[in-house]
Amino acid sequence: MKGSSLARALDERVGGAAFLRKAMRKVFPDHWTFLLGEIALYAFVVVLVTGVFLTFFFKPSMAEVVYDGAYVPLRGVTMSQAYASTLEISFEVRGGLLMRQMHHWATLVFLAAIVVHLLRNFFTGAFRKPRELNWLIGVALFVLVMLNGLFGYSLPDDLLSGAGLRILHGVTLSVPLVGTYVAAFLFGGEFPGDDIIARLFSIHVLLVPGLLLLLIPLHAVVLTWRQTHTQFRAKGLSDRVVRGAPFFPSFLAKTTVFFLWVCAVVAALATVFQINPVWLYGPYVPSTVSAGSQPDWYMGFLEGALRIMPPWEFTLFGHTVTMSVIIPALVAPGLLFTGLALYPFVERWITRDHAVHHLLDRPRDVPTRAGVGVAGIVFYGVLWMAGGNDLIATTFHISLNATTWIFRVAVLAGPVLGFFVARWICLGLQARDRHTVEHGVETGVIVRGVEGGFAEIERPVSEEERAVLVPPAPVAVGAVARRALGRRRP
Repeated sequence: MKGSSLARALDERVGGAAFLRKAMRKVFPDHWTFLLGEIALYAFVVVLVTGVFLTFFFKPSMAEVVYDGAYVPLRGVTMSQAYASTLEISFEVRGGLLMRQMHHWATLVFLAAIVVHLLRNFFTGAFRKPRELNWLIGVALFVLVMLNGLFGYSLPDDLLSGAGLRILHGVTLSVPLVGTYVAAFLFGGEFPGDDIIARLFSIHVLLVPGLLLLLIPLHAVVLTWRQTHTQFRAKGLSDRVVRGAPFFPSFLAKTTVFFLWVCAVVAALATVFQINPVWLYGPYVPSTVSAGSQPDWYMGFLEGALRIMPPWEFTLFGHTVTMSVIIPALVAPGLLFTGLALYPFVERWITRDHAVHHLLDRPRDVPTRAGVGVAGIVFYGVLWMAGGNDLIATTFHISLNATTWIFRVAVLAGPVLGFFVARWICLGLQARDRHTVEHGVETGVIVRGVEGGFAEIERPVSEEERAVLVPPAPVAVGAVARRALGRRRP
């Protein structure tokens, strides 16, 4: 009785009961691809929890100390307090190494889930009206998490992360006109300075997480709960009909179990697979360079772009413009993420399709979009592989110069080839679907006719199969959209 009175009093003052009743009945589709976004969400929770634990023991200072901790090989070595506290977390804090590794693995899972979720939304057209804002927020989340991963990776001040900071410093210096000022402001003077770790720590634990805590609920909760869920085509479904399970109790029970699974997988990875053993690298010293260094996978494409770019620079009005750094480190990622952000609006402008879409496409239904997506994947993948051109050369006994030139050609030719191959495959799959609708489904039963020939018996396509195989006609654009994106007539 008291509980109901309290709930009624709260509702009278702050409202929300009507929204809560509606939310409990909201239907969530059952398709497995809708769990990709949840993986990212739950990995972010693990990142937050483990990150809070680590902040209790980490000292974001570049002040020098002489190490006298539990790791014997580094005793007596001069290092920063940041590196010394990282060693303390790893060897002296109970559960510290597990928390460090869970934090790192959860970040990698978080980013991987964002990428796969982004690709799923791209290839199925989930970015179309009315979800353009959600798409933009998703791209922004990808960029923010990637940058925050770089900043967090740099905090231990070990030799490997210090090399990454040196690259960041060089990229900042290459920005025309303002680069030297920005680098001096960020690093507090000449590289490496005395302030960069403390500043990165503030950005890593306050600024970017604050933005993520604002954008993730907006992306995953507010807009999702206010909009109709997307779903794949099936008989009886339309832009106004959603099939699935209600949030309470079905979806809530499933998503709780899924959260526990994500936590278990991250914990298992951190327990079994060692990652970022900073004690093996030693403290960062500007005069020391490690061999065979590789960044985390999400920064590999930037590393590759820097490695294969020819040494091109020129002087303009007395200022040296270093295109060999500007193009791979600023222009290439700028084009990639700007293209991702603007694609929904470009497609809408080309097709003149302003209709609301809640039913998803299959990639084959829009061959041009599929081709563009594959071209982007190939572009990213070639740059990512180029980030390990030295390891490829040593492992397969190939000239480093040869691998560099192979990647230079591949980064230009690969996306074009990927576009046409993917589009050709999609058109072939469309032709197969048309044949199936017109002639029926192959049964695998072979019969011999009276003339002695053999033929396969085909059964008519069911209504359920037809609903999947035949896409709806583009609304309001007809032949324009079909010509623009390669759609077929139903």
